[in-house]
Amino acid sequence: MAYDKFTILKSTAVPLPIENVDTDQIIPARFLKATKREGFGDNLFRDWRYNGDDTPKQDFVLNNPIYSGKILVGGRNFGSGSSREHAAWAIYDYGFRCVVSSFFADIFKGNSLNIGILPVQVSEEFLDKIFQAIEADPNAELEVNLPEQTITIIASGEQESFDINGYKKHNMVNGFDDIDYLQAMKSDITEFEAQRLY
Repeated sequence: MAYDKFTILKSTAVPLPIENVDTDQIIPARFLKATKREGFGDNLFRDWRYNGDDTPKQDFVLNNPIYSGKILVGGRNFGSGSSREHAAWAIYDYGFRCVVSSFFADIFKGNSLNIGILPVQVSEEFLDKIFQAIEADPNAELEVNLPEQTITIIASGEQESFDINGYKKHNMVNGFDDIDYLQAMKSDITEFEAQRLY
């Protein structure tokens, strides 16, 4: 399944300055029964977003109308816990295309890259600057430039570089998943096969 191409994302951001956010908090286990990657956004951070009677918790950031955007900014060690792909699915389905943190759990990072979410790992110092910028102005924008591998706080111009696997970067820039990548090489594979047969 192909995803939207990711090149440069300029957006406001939703701040979640909580450390050690695990996959069960991102999408509770009771919502993992579906096999299609649709509808999970409704239950993103379910137990943090809603009371037992399904009324929204007013103090949770996703229920605060002053915050919006395609970038989620989380605390250190984001996506720890179980290896469930559904955590990345829920974040994507909600509408986020990038998650920023100072550290990601490896499996969550891989699951995100596989479905078109860019995990941007920054230093603790730069993460603090992002949180401060959003606190000062909820409409503060960030620019995530995947080709250049930079993230910028637009208002101040402060910028930091981030790392990404070259193969995953190629796929995200082109909107490919692993199958799309192979299909894009079909002519090369066919040519190689023909050379081996004759």
